[in-house]
Amino acid sequence: MLALQKVRPAEGLELREVEYPQSESEGEVIIKVHATGICGTDIHIAEWTPGYESMESVMPVTIGHEFSGTVESVGAGVSPAFIGSRVTVRPSTTCGRCPACLAGDEDNCTGRKGIGIGRNGAFTQYVCAPFGNCHVLPGSLDMDIAALTEPMTVCAEAVATANVKEGQTILVIGPGFIGQGIAVLARARGAKVLVLGRDDGSRLGILAKLGFELLVDTAEQVFDDALNLHGPFDAIIEAAGAPNLVDATLPFLKKRGIFTVVGIHPRPAEIDLTRLVRMHQQIRGSYRAAPAVWDETIAFLDANQALMRQLISHRYRLENAMAGFEASRSRIASKVLIELS
Repeated sequence: MLALQKVRPAEGLELREVEYPQSESEGEVIIKVHATGICGTDIHIAEWTPGYESMESVMPVTIGHEFSGTVESVGAGVSPAFIGSRVTVRPSTTCGRCPACLAGDEDNCTGRKGIGIGRNGAFTQYVCAPFGNCHVLPGSLDMDIAALTEPMTVCAEAVATANVKEGQTILVIGPGFIGQGIAVLARARGAKVLVLGRDDGSRLGILAKLGFELLVDTAEQVFDDALNLHGPFDAIIEAAGAPNLVDATLPFLKKRGIFTVVGIHPRPAEIDLTRLVRMHQQIRGSYRAAPAVWDETIAFLDANQALMRQLISHRYRLENAMAGFEASRSRIASKVLIELS
């Protein structure tokens, strides 16, 4: 079967023919993939930016971790009744052997492997995954929308980390899919949301179609003027991975406000710690969501399918996956799906 793989520690990906996966470990299942989303992480892997050196030991490895599919077969310890179940999968797999896992504290597992990073992922027809990482989908949820679950859990975790509440005014930096999802979920909590981008007319335009009115493109509006007009903000959520925007936007955060970082940054950010201290502000990092958040996110997607479908901007077949990556690198695409069935 065809798979999109990282084959060497350098820039680039390759489409290669690979063997059908074998479910060798107890408790694992083989999933027929329906659709897989292209994530910012996949872009970093393709460009071989720092932070993914651990992948070298498992290359060649199939990438892709945002996906939905159907359980095709099950390994020992999994009931055959789950064959045919429609699922999405938490991509961070735990080892079950480290001290944290043995103590029942899997969240602090020191031997995690990411599907699509440390083990084969879902830019292919079939993928093997631990059944314990699978979330069975409601029958009413479209499988394309279900493929958005993983990135939307990242958004949900960010909104929770920022402690977003009804009546607050929130600044979201970056109108890519994560920023868009954060805006959607913050608005669902009753917050007023301003989304900030640069040369982002297309992605901000999608948010406008979803009913968002406070949209700022700094290529067309003066940065300080726009934030002074609508700030100060109860919380700022950074989803752009732009280090210079951290210190530039902190002055627009309210006293005792929360600045949450979701973006992956190519270099350290400099900030004025004295101002941070005197304003009693907090900087928090947000990353992986707990299993319960996945269930909540699936329910939200199921209840808001028409809205979420508008965030899928491009679709490609696997043989044209590299065109999908080019679209993802642009400021035009929101979420690009690779369709596999």
